[in-house]
Amino acid sequence: MKERSKSSSASNLPLILDIDDFKGDFSFDALFGNLVNELLPAFQEEEADTADGHGIGGTDVLPNGHIRAPSGATKFPQGLSAPLFPEVDALLSLFEDSCRELVDLRKQIDGKLYNLKKEVSTQDAKHRKTLTELEKGVDGLFDSFARLDSRISSVGQTAAKIGDHLQSADAQRETASQTIELIKYLMEFNSSLGDLMELSPLFSDDSRVAEAASIAQKLRSFAGEDIARAVPSVVGSVTASRVLEVAVANLQEYCNELENRLLARFDAASQRRELSTMSECAKILSQFNRGTSAMQHYVATRPMFIDVEVMNSDTRLVLGSQGSQASPSNVARGLSSLYKEITDTIRKEAATIMAVFPSPNDVMSILVQRVLEQRVTTLLDKLLLKPSLVNPPPIEEGGLLLYLRMLAVAYEKTQELARDLRAVGCGDLDVEGLTECLFSVHKDEYPEHEQASLRQLYQAKLEELRAESQKVSESSGTIGRSKGASVASSHQPISIAVVTEFVRWNEEAISRCTSFSSQPATLAANVKSVFTCLLDQVSQYITDGLEWARDSLIEAAALRERFVLGTIVSRRVAAAAASAAEAAAAAGESSFRSFMVAVQRCGSSVAIVQQYFANSISRLLLPVDGAYAASCEEMATAMSSAEGAAYKGLQQCIETVMAELRYRLNGYYQLNKRQQITAHLMMEWLPIIVQQMLAQESCCLSFSGPRGCIHCTRGS
Repeated sequence: MKERSKSSSASNLPLILDIDDFKGDFSFDALFGNLVNELLPAFQEEEADTADGHGIGGTDVLPNGHIRAPSGATKFPQGLSAPLFPEVDALLSLFEDSCRELVDLRKQIDGKLYNLKKEVSTQDAKHRKTLTELEKGVDGLFDSFARLDSRISSVGQTAAKIGDHLQSADAQRETASQTIELIKYLMEFNSSLGDLMELSPLFSDDSRVAEAASIAQKLRSFAGEDIARAVPSVVGSVTASRVLEVAVANLQEYCNELENRLLARFDAASQRRELSTMSECAKILSQFNRGTSAMQHYVATRPMFIDVEVMNSDTRLVLGSQGSQASPSNVARGLSSLYKEITDTIRKEAATIMAVFPSPNDVMSILVQRVLEQRVTTLLDKLLLKPSLVNPPPIEEGGLLLYLRMLAVAYEKTQELARDLRAVGCGDLDVEGLTECLFSVHKDEYPEHEQASLRQLYQAKLEELRAESQKVSESSGTIGRSKGASVASSHQPISIAVVTEFVRWNEEAISRCTSFSSQPATLAANVKSVFTCLLDQVSQYITDGLEWARDSLIEAAALRERFVLGTIVSRRVAAAAASAAEAAAAAGESSFRSFMVAVQRCGSSVAIVQQYFANSISRLLLPVDGAYAASCEEMATAMSSAEGAAYKGLQQCIETVMAELRYRLNGYYQLNKRQQITAHLMMEWLPIIVQQMLAQESCCLSFSGPRGCIHCTRGS
């Protein structure tokens, strides 16, 4: 703010306010203070003093800064009084000048703002015009760039087409050059066989064997195509065709000689274990029939295929010494050792093959196939001699069961070998399928051999039981019952141990069915046929046992008949009649007890078979529709003959009990009154009770279901 003198007039006043005072951080309090601080220095000091003393000479200071006189003070005359605020005129003049200057400043600012607005409007119009022109220029550039891009694309496509044509032309030129070269080489073979030694150095230099083999294969392909396209319609073409055939024949002769030379070099390197040379030869030989001859030659020269001692040692390891009977356990151990040796040998060969051949998977496929088809097949042919079903081997030599056990062991161990060979590596060979083919001859007729084996075991067991019974009869000095020794040897008492042995045979046969049958339908059919054999065996065995028990009932009945006849003809011989009656009663009691024991064992046998069916057979039949129900029906049918024999025997038991009652009541009138009543009750009710008990025993023999009898609450 500009300073000015207090005595200066208003017209000559300098500027009080400046435009710069309103710039920056503007404060009205600071502006006002700067205006009045020059005029009111003493007033400010007095104001400070009065503020401290709360009055000056009995006067009060008002809040606005004016001094108020006390109420009792006398007023001075106007001419003698001094003004209370003498600077007011100066301040008023200052404020008026400041207002005028503020108006002038506002006009100046308004003028400047108007000029700035006008200038800004002019510049804005210029910029808008410039932007419009720039937009038009940019649109033109975009159009130019689009045309340029289209042109570049067209030129690029043309260049690509030209490049393709050039590349095709270069390829055709290269092909023509190679064809000319091949024709030159082919002409060298258009001579007699004796002139082949005059070929170019390419075909005779051992250091260029790989190049020669490549050229030879190209010549063979080229000549073969030309012969196929040749149409001998004229004499010239016929002559050319014959000339070409001569060249092809000579070329084939050279290829054979070159291949044999490479194979000889490969064999020599193989003997010295020079893997680098072997690899080089194998790579060259791969150009001849994709290297098939080299692969087959390498596999065929392995010692395990050409050494006869290896084959003999395989046989000794598995079958033992010549003339000895091999057991399945020994064969299993021998096969495990042999197959482990084969796996180790192939693993070693795989390392060499991977280092030598360019296509090792193909070589491994040939090697594994040769092992299975030659070494394993030769051993299996000696081990598995299929027996005749018409004249099976005797049971003393193992019978059909020995063959089946050998077959199961060999099949299991060979399957393990196939998995091990798959882990080592066998290329694209289906080693599991090939293994199945090795046993296809045996598996095709396996169900018939299994059923025949079970029948053979059953007959052998019956012969054993008859021999034991005959030995017991001879040692006791008896020859059987009234029918003689032939009857005693035809039927035997029922034994739970024998039935358990039947089930054990069948269980072993079922385990072999599971191993040999991969398809559920085939497995169910084989299991059903094998289980049917068990049903037939158990049914026949318990029927024969019941018939044996019935024979004792028949003998007891015969004794009773002789006793009755004796009492009618000769009543005078009382002692003899009493002895015969006691013998008949004892025979009846013994036969009754024997038959009831037979019925009880028969029920136990049925329960064993039912339990075996529920635990082992049913789960194998359920996946096939109708197989389970058909087997249940066969179980019910298989017991029909046993039920008939049991029913007849139980009827005879009732007759025996009734005969014993009649005999015991012959002295009825010698009894007292109470004993007579008891005898009447026994005659009326005892036959009914016995019939119910025996009928229940017969009912419980039924194969009505796998859980037991369904006609009574008592289980089997």
